[in-house]
Amino acid sequence: MVENALRSVVRDALTLTAEHGLPGAHHFYVTFRTAYPGVEIPDYLSAQYPHEMTIVLEHQFWGLEVDDQQFSVTLSFRNQAERLVVPMAAITAFADPSVKFGLEFRSEPDGAEAAADAPAPLPPPEKAQQQDDAGEPAPPPAEKAGEVVKLDAFRKK
Repeated sequence: MVENALRSVVRDALTLTAEHGLPGAHHFYVTFRTAYPGVEIPDYLSAQYPHEMTIVLEHQFWGLEVDDQQFSVTLSFRNQAERLVVPMAAITAFADPSVKFGLEFRSEPDGAEAAADAPAPLPPPEKAQQQDDAGEPAPPPAEKAGEVVKLDAFRKK
């Protein structure tokens, strides 16, 4: 729920920018996963940025369009205008350095990838069984009751 709420902050900021432009010194850094399903970028950018890419929305961007699921924008790469389409769920970071604001997100296309990337859970630690002198398992030691310690014994006088 928190991730969705924070993504709505990004969506709202981009929507306001699409409608009114960037006010004052505001500018955005948007980092996204380039291999995320639904991302549309030129092949040479995919080759150059196989995992993540950061774009800057400041002076030279055109046709910013935003909806609930994605945004699209035209930027200049190698002196050529290129249209990018980025699903909101592909965004891993969003920042506006002019006001020292930034957000980071987990970007997971589905639960399977997250599960594959996550380390396997460790099994619960096994308790070593102690043995008595005859090699038989010894009964577990009795739990020691908590002790009350007076702090006055540790204070300087």
